[in-house]
Amino acid sequence: PGPFNLITDVGGLKVGNAHDEGAATGVTVIKPDMRAVAAVSVAGGGPGTRETDALAPDTLVDAIDALVFSGGSVYGLAAADGVTAALGAAGQGFALVPSPTVPRSPVVPAAILYDLANPGNKSWGETPPYRQLGMAALRNTAPEFPLGRAGAAYGARAGQLPGGLGSSSIVTEDDIIVGALAAVNSFGSVTMPGTDAYWAWPYEQGGEFGGKQPPQDFALDLDDWGAAKVNPAGRTNTTLACVATNVALTPAEAQRVAKMAMAGMSRAIRPVFAPFDGDVVFCLSTAQVQRPDNGPFLLSRIGELAAACIARAIARGVHAAR
Repeated sequence: PGPFNLITDVGGLKVGNAHDEGAATGVTVIKPDMRAVAAVSVAGGGPGTRETDALAPDTLVDAIDALVFSGGSVYGLAAADGVTAALGAAGQGFALVPSPTVPRSPVVPAAILYDLANPGNKSWGETPPYRQLGMAALRNTAPEFPLGRAGAAYGARAGQLPGGLGSSSIVTEDDIIVGALAAVNSFGSVTMPGTDAYWAWPYEQGGEFGGKQPPQDFALDLDDWGAAKVNPAGRTNTTLACVATNVALTPAEAQRVAKMAMAGMSRAIRPVFAPFDGDVVFCLSTAQVQRPDNGPFLLSRIGELAAACIARAIARGVHAAR
């Protein structure tokens, strides 16, 4: 892992969290120092997103100004409004018409998870807290940030366990840096049935989520999901993730990495991409490293590292929340 073992080990990224304790919900903002190339892959059966179509490689948008993850289901999409307003007021964004009298247009994609049914007080009437939470999370962006019960995962659940905000990173010998962040609110279980071991245990680095391993005689029942099957909590779920790298990627390459990184969710959650889930993975490139060998093999390496980082981030987030 990098120095922080966080997605912010990828230079040029900061993360901020904010939450409403009474409502048991929150927001996470990922803010690149400079506009970043971005792409997305949506695999869950019940997604809630904003501006994801604009990230397609054949669209006008070439980079984003921030990325927002929020609790609150559809109400949480308003968090991106707050971030957009704050960035626009600061003169950041896409200048479609380069004139000092025409406001810039910040590009702020977002995705939400469902936490409306947790014990928090959601009696907010016509003034849900998410716009203000988005602004607060943006103000809180920094290289280091808390994990576990924080940000978008403040009111989350992972199967029958508390959900959490997790992050991880990897730095290779040739200075490729890949990081991941995940807000875990999954329908599926993150631990192996009858054990304290995480499905992601083979990918753990340095005991980052407790060092638990399954018993040597563990026999996997293919139809046993653990607590998620015994006491399912469907229709209240979603895992949101973002991977990032310091390697310069085109939008099409970033989209391929996002798709490959989806494999990390299937390594850490069982089942995943269910009809109840809105699972989504974004990919960001801060383009701090320009590589002449930026071809299919390098892209494959980055995608596999991203998948491993997502698996670790998912387990680490739940471990930090327990």
